[in-house]
Amino acid sequence: MKQSTNNVKWVLDASHSELNFKVKHLMISNVKGSFNKFTADIAGEDFFTSPVRVVVDATSIFTNDDGRDTHLKSADFFDVEQHKELIFESESFKKTDDDEYTLTGRLTMKGVTHPVTLEVEFGGTGTDPWGNLKAAFSISGKLSRKQWGLNWNAALETGGVLVSDEVRIHAEVQFVKQKVD
Repeated sequence: MKQSTNNVKWVLDASHSELNFKVKHLMISNVKGSFNKFTADIAGEDFFTSPVRVVVDATSIFTNDDGRDTHLKSADFFDVEQHKELIFESESFKKTDDDEYTLTGRLTMKGVTHPVTLEVEFGGTGTDPWGNLKAAFSISGKLSRKQWGLNWNAALETGGVLVSDEVRIHAEVQFVKQKVD
């Protein structure tokens, strides 16, 4: 992706954004969770050609169960003592249909980096009552948690495993256009 040559960037509007995930549990249902603290910016005026960077605070993981959240923060999963952040950096943003795109980049978790491809729906732009120009996106994708060393699991008596390898992610994000000095 090209570097910005102007004094504009798009910054995440955290109060109107969310980052969620779900994972199969017992092979029969989904456990849902979220990361409650993350930042993102698009380093340029044209969000379709400018670099995107997302930083997720791994300690902000929330699944509505304190014990599970503590386990997810441990070395069995995110190892937040050693790796407090998950970082995504874009490499390309390609149009696939009217308002649909593919966002490709590199995701780093637990010190391991792998390419990922995400599906993006562009919701459009609009100006809020305070004069701020906003852009909205819906993002989804699937990851193999084992690629990043999140290997913990337990075998089930009936066959299969307690926690699926596949993690489905979904984000609803709004960005606000800002001038940069």
